[in-house]
Amino acid sequence: MAAHRLDTVVVFGVGLIGGSFALGLKAAGAAKRVIGLGRNPANLERALELGVIDEACDDPAAVAAADLVLLATPVGQMGAVMRAIAPHLGTGTVVTDGGSTKQDVVALAYRLLKGRAAQFVPGHPIAGAEHSGVAAARADLYVNRKVVLTPLPENSERSIRRVRAAWRLCGARLYRMQPAEHDRIFAAVSHLPHLLSYALVDQVARHPNGRQLFEYAAGGFRDFTRIASSHPEMWRDICVANRKALLQELSGYQRELAEVKQLLQKGDAAGLEKIFARARAARNKWLQKQQ
Repeated sequence: MAAHRLDTVVVFGVGLIGGSFALGLKAAGAAKRVIGLGRNPANLERALELGVIDEACDDPAAVAAADLVLLATPVGQMGAVMRAIAPHLGTGTVVTDGGSTKQDVVALAYRLLKGRAAQFVPGHPIAGAEHSGVAAARADLYVNRKVVLTPLPENSERSIRRVRAAWRLCGARLYRMQPAEHDRIFAAVSHLPHLLSYALVDQVARHPNGRQLFEYAAGGFRDFTRIASSHPEMWRDICVANRKALLQELSGYQRELAEVKQLLQKGDAAGLEKIFARARAARNKWLQKQQ
């Protein structure tokens, strides 16, 4: 196999994440053949029509000849996929994933891939969007986006390099951390915001005059709740899988809300403004770093 040239790539879950990975590799001329597998035959047919994959398949044995396998399913499906591919993995096949939680996925790899766990290099592309499905996939999704790898001690440098090279060919910037650290960080800055967004929309929808509230909702509500349009199954799995770290962050948020509530009850305008100004400064500083 030529440097950075993958003869066969297998993608489980050809949606936004998996489909964009396939398109990114194709755009870079780095994948000779991409095989897609998934639960939804109609979605795979659409992926074929769009040129995202070259072949649709329902046989997990397709991984036997693969150079690289991406597991891009919701984390709740990772176990079933690992169990299905474990007997078929070739000695030269490297497996990675796009899951938003890492400790649970690593535990599954050790339990289900067993002697092949060393061939699994866990990863997480930080490039999600509120839209899902293969129609949302695009070749430039990962350009200048972060991808975090949480390699196992058993991973060979050769396997890690293959995964890093694939993501770099998609335009991503690579970072490395431990699975537990990853899960703590993303509980705070990704999983909690999604939980809050879903909860707010549900609260408004269940309000006695919910229909009227939605009629008057505008930009602020739209911005805060954009991510509540994300895939419910995927975020259900993420929240359950990372519930320990997420509950810690939720408790911290509840303490913050209790402080704000107390200030409101007292009519403490200066106290509220202090919190708002501190939050505004922190957000503006973060936004400047994104430019």
